Amino acid sequence: MDLPARESMEFDVVIVGAGPAGLATAIRLKQDAAEAGADVSVVVVEKGSEVGAHILSGAVIDPSGLDRLLPDWRTDPDRPLKTQVTGDEFLYLGPAGGMRMPNLLMPKLMDNHGNFVGSLGNVARYLGRKAEELGVEIYPGFPASEVLVEDGKVVGIATGDMGIDRNGEPNANYTRGMELRAKYTIFAEGARGSLTKQMVERFKLNQNSDHQKYGIGIKELWQVKPEKHRPGLVRHSMGWPLQNDTGGGSWLYHFDDNLVSVGFVVHLNYKNPTLSPFDEFQRFKTHPMIRDVFEGGKRIGYGARAIMEGGWQSVPRLSFPGGCLVGDSAGFVNVPRIKGSHNAILSGMLCADHVFEALQAGRAHDEISSYEKSWRSTAIGADLKRVRNVKPLWSKFGTALGVALGGLDMWMNQLLGWSPFGTLKHGKADYECLLPLAEVTPLKYDRPDGVLTFDKLSSVFLSNTNHEEDQPPHLKVKDPQLQKKSEHDTYGGPSQLYCPAGVYEWVESEDGVRYQINAQNCVHCKTCDIKDPNQNINWVTPEGGGGPNYVNM
Repeated sequence: MDLPARESMEFDVVIVGAGPAGLATAIRLKQDAAEAGADVSVVVVEKGSEVGAHILSGAVIDPSGLDRLLPDWRTDPDRPLKTQVTGDEFLYLGPAGGMRMPNLLMPKLMDNHGNFVGSLGNVARYLGRKAEELGVEIYPGFPASEVLVEDGKVVGIATGDMGIDRNGEPNANYTRGMELRAKYTIFAEGARGSLTKQMVERFKLNQNSDHQKYGIGIKELWQVKPEKHRPGLVRHSMGWPLQNDTGGGSWLYHFDDNLVSVGFVVHLNYKNPTLSPFDEFQRFKTHPMIRDVFEGGKRIGYGARAIMEGGWQSVPRLSFPGGCLVGDSAGFVNVPRIKGSHNAILSGMLCADHVFEALQAGRAHDEISSYEKSWRSTAIGADLKRVRNVKPLWSKFGTALGVALGGLDMWMNQLLGWSPFGTLKHGKADYECLLPLAEVTPLKYDRPDGVLTFDKLSSVFLSNTNHEEDQPPHLKVKDPQLQKKSEHDTYGGPSQLYCPAGVYEWVESEDGVRYQINAQNCVHCKTCDIKDPNQNINWVTPEGGGGPNYVNM
């Protein structure tokens, strides 16, 4: 099919993704330019229908990044965070009860006092407004679908074509995508970004780092009865319902007007292919130490997303000719703290400073190696280095012993500035960890009651997810025969279970079994791209604006 040539626009910097990292990069570039009396043209493209539509996090937010980026944000009447942490609890749960861990046992870095509880999506919306006030152009609903590379250098991106039917042919609403060309292109796509993945492979960015590790975080937003609401309470747990060899845990945060954010993380290196992270989350809410919070309340939001968990030893090279990685694209999440937005903002600022210096020197399309060389000596590096062994210890020794050893390691780092373990490796990649169905005891889950526990489809409804149905599939199975022979026959079809949105189904019929993909349900969590045992599913951006439309998430 012969397509018309794309129109193009020229900028100094193009940023892919309007999350905290991308918007912080844009804001800092404009701040640097204003301070130097210079002019820098910056554009941000965002695949969500609006800024914040695809942003989901717990979220207890460390404000250190915001404080540095926008020092006056706390006195701004439009500020996105208003509830400070007032209580910090950590529980270890068993099937029928549990125990609260004394706060004195927790390393200081795990203390949440001074942090804020709120919606990271609303933080992104706030940063978007601030960026536009400084002259940044932001285009939501325009996913970057292609990286433009010339002579081995990134020279920009192209947005996806609109109005392509499911057979790949233009329909009556066809519109060609745009080329956005730049001297430097910054990738701030979040976890497992489709273009970032290409850049890591093309430029061998992970050649000298451990492989990345992931978790899936599933979240609900509840409006609870006023007498059950404790503004600023932060509660984390681990243990039940997960078995000892499966990493993960929960959060429960009270904030704003009778809102409670409740969520569950399952590390994606789990072994049992019959495990369902969604259903483990539903079970968690039934625990006697948890369920009372929701009595008489109403569930008003749902979503899911992948979480980068590799940390210090898994961060890839951040720079390459013409471009850089920032935020969750780089993997700057502090896993034991369940926090990454502060590092996302700080990495955007750091990247912006180095890119602006290059622009001022008249450079273009070269590698900003100074950014790569500097990050480990900053607050980002200090934050990640001291917790670098928590995830490997948890994975190797299980929850009970692994978490205890991880706590010891954090205390040693806090008190002495070193670790007795050095820097541990992560072991297998997450997709390599599943055992064949024949080697496990299948897990069983109760039917949802529709009051406290729910099914996937009613949950997806609350995420306001929408995709144009007549478009090419954005979930691409590379080899359908391999999917049947391996994913179904050997592993029992785990995609039906690890997907939190009911996208994948193995449908039995008289003619055999077929793989059905309900792509319109996809909440863009990327778990399939990560956990498929053969790496046979490739997630790419759908047509502009498709996906969830989160509110207060």
